Amino acid sequence: MSNTAEHKVGFVALVGRPNAGKSTMLNWILGEKIAMVSQKANATRRRLNAIVMHHDDQIIFVDTPGLHEKEKMLNQYMLEEALKAIGDCDLVVYLAPASDSIKHYQHFLEVDGKNRKHIIALSKIDQVSQQELLERIGEYNQFASKFEALIPMSVTKNVGKNDLLDVIVKHLDTSPYLYDPEDLTTEMMRDIYREFIREAIFDNISDEIPYESDVVIDKIEEDKRVEHIRATIIIEKESQKGIIIGKGGAAIKRIGRDARAKIERLGGKPVYLDLFVSVKKGWTNDKEFLQTLGYNL
Repeated sequence: MSNTAEHKVGFVALVGRPNAGKSTMLNWILGEKIAMVSQKANATRRRLNAIVMHHDDQIIFVDTPGLHEKEKMLNQYMLEEALKAIGDCDLVVYLAPASDSIKHYQHFLEVDGKNRKHIIALSKIDQVSQQELLERIGEYNQFASKFEALIPMSVTKNVGKNDLLDVIVKHLDTSPYLYDPEDLTTEMMRDIYREFIREAIFDNISDEIPYESDVVIDKIEEDKRVEHIRATIIIEKESQKGIIIGKGGAAIKRIGRDARAKIERLGGKPVYLDLFVSVKKGWTNDKEFLQTLGYNL
């Protein structure tokens, strides 16, 4: 494959309601875990680009925060990130779990407001009966003039991936490759490490604390044998510090162990991860501090 030859190439925004499974879907399509996954809603905060080669064509998927509306400045940023991705991309894939009410899709149409070219990925079809699936498809077909295609899919059963990719490339323009076909993502490794640590916090700490926390990668030192990473977990309240650390440091050890395992799987070598905790009161509504964390408000 030549980088100068003409292929189907383009950016595709992956959107949907919070906790619809966008990041899980992206990791499955890519065949590698790079996007943060959590059972809790609104875990994804920023766009993430994943480069997927489908035969000789190049699709750059843009994972986005869920389409929602909340008052905190951080949540407003997340909604704006999703809307910007919709506006910047050549095509949109709207991820709709088969068990969802169609009202979520109607909300997407209202939020977008410009009837952008999009495909519906009807996911988790293994979680509903055949009759329910047919009824859901019938509901979406009322809006057939709005979308280009509807693709039933299941990550668990490995169904629909190639069907989706085949349809996507039909709607992309020809172009030389925008990125090296060997690359998985345009993200810096430190940003992926940050997301893996955030994912470990979501997996190990309950209630609202994961939503009021973030991670700063302070330093990365690597050699051929081991990678040393120092990171700070930012939280909003002093009372949260003890919960993040846990009795005898048990909680932060679990967070570190889980995050380290994810980083090692991606990087392919041992990792020494050193975690610290810092309190920054009201950071989710502090524009200046949010900007230091990389949220471009």
